[in-house]
Amino acid sequence: MTTATILLLLLVGLIAGILSGLVGVGGGIIMVPALVLFLGFTQKHAQGTSLGIMLLPVGILAVMQYYKQGYINFNTVFIMSAAFVVGGFLGSKLALNLSDDKMKKVFAIVLLLVSLKMLFFDNPSKKGAEPTQNVPSQNVENKPS
Repeated sequence: MTTATILLLLLVGLIAGILSGLVGVGGGIIMVPALVLFLGFTQKHAQGTSLGIMLLPVGILAVMQYYKQGYINFNTVFIMSAAFVVGGFLGSKLALNLSDDKMKKVFAIVLLLVSLKMLFFDNPSKKGAEPTQNVPSQNVENKPS
């Protein structure tokens, strides 16, 4: 592996980490396209690499920050993680039976649908909702002066 490749991998990882902590995206939305476009990975190789990164506790510091502010419900995390394990297995079985060309198209369609929903079909009544648990400032009573 060349120095340029290592630096590019570090840059992609850094950008994906920053965006993951900032807006909750990173693996699929940042790393997969970057690995395909800039490093010449096949779609399946890029997806497998992204999944391999997710298996390690790379997001632990970001999770700790969100937890401190009350933005993590661990019951939800555990339930979704169990389903994610099963879904990941089934999705990988399907993906490995499709060609790279078809996988790129599936990936692009998923990104397009998510972006269209976020741009045009978000429910405005749920915007601005604040957390109700694990927030230290909400556990302090206001005393009249």
